[in-house]
Amino acid sequence: MTTQTQTATAGIIVSPEEWLQARKRLLAKEKEFTRLRDELSRQRRELPWERIEKEYVFTRPDGRQETLADLFDGRSQLLVYHFMFGPEWPEGCPSCSMAADHFDGSLVHLAQRDVTLIAVSRARPEQIAAFQKRMGWRFPWVSSYGNDFNRDYRVSFTPDEMAQGNAPYNYDRKGFPSEEAPGLSVFLKDENGEIFHTYSTYARGLEELLGVYTYLDFTPKGRDEAGLPHPMAWVRHHDRYEPAARAHACCSGETHA
Repeated sequence: MTTQTQTATAGIIVSPEEWLQARKRLLAKEKEFTRLRDELSRQRRELPWERIEKEYVFTRPDGRQETLADLFDGRSQLLVYHFMFGPEWPEGCPSCSMAADHFDGSLVHLAQRDVTLIAVSRARPEQIAAFQKRMGWRFPWVSSYGNDFNRDYRVSFTPDEMAQGNAPYNYDRKGFPSEEAPGLSVFLKDENGEIFHTYSTYARGLEELLGVYTYLDFTPKGRDEAGLPHPMAWVRHHDRYEPAARAHACCSGETHA
C-alpha cells in the first residue's frame, strides 16, 4: 500500500516510481492534444480566402503613408495584430502590450518563413510613436486612423453599438466592453499582387500569442486568476510593475517606510 502525503498547496506527494507513472499518463494526453492541435492548424489553412477589394491607406509613426500591399514588406504573408489603442487613449492596452512584448524577438524568425508581422491601431501616428518609444519596442506599427480597416475587421465599434451592447466581436453580437478590441488577421499576397484575407481570430483565440501564459500553465499555481475580477486583471504595462525585490518583500510580510 502506498503512503501519500499532501503539502500546504494541495500537491499530492508520492514516490518517484508513482510520479513517473502519473507523468506518463499525462504525457499520453499531451501527445493527443498536440495531434489535435496539428489537425486544427491544418483545417485553418484549408479555410477559403476572400479577396480584398477595398483600398486602405495606413500611416507610419514617421508620417509615411502605405497601402495594405506595402505592409507585406516584400513578403507574401502578413500577420496583422489589432492592437487596442484608440485615438483618444493616453496609452495602449496593457493586455495587448503583454502580447506585443513577444513580438520583437519573433520578427527575424518569421521573416525566414516569408511572413511579416505588424501591429495596427486607430491611434494617431504620433501617439503610436510616443508609446512605442516608451515601451522600447521595434516592431512595425501603423495607424489606421481615418480608414475603415478596424471597423471592417471588427475590432473598433461605434458609440451606438457600445450603447446597445451589440458590438460585432468574435463572430457574434454579444458586445465588447471597450470601443477597441484585440484580434489577429492574416493576409496573403499572390504573384499577381492580389491580396486575400485568410483568417482572423479574437478573444481567447489570441492566447497562443501570450508566451507568458504558456509559462504559467507549466507551473503548480497556473494562471492563478480565480480570485480576480476578470482574467488578465493582474496584467500591467511592463514598466508599471513593482520591482521584483519589493514585490518579494511585500509577500514576505516586510513593511516599507
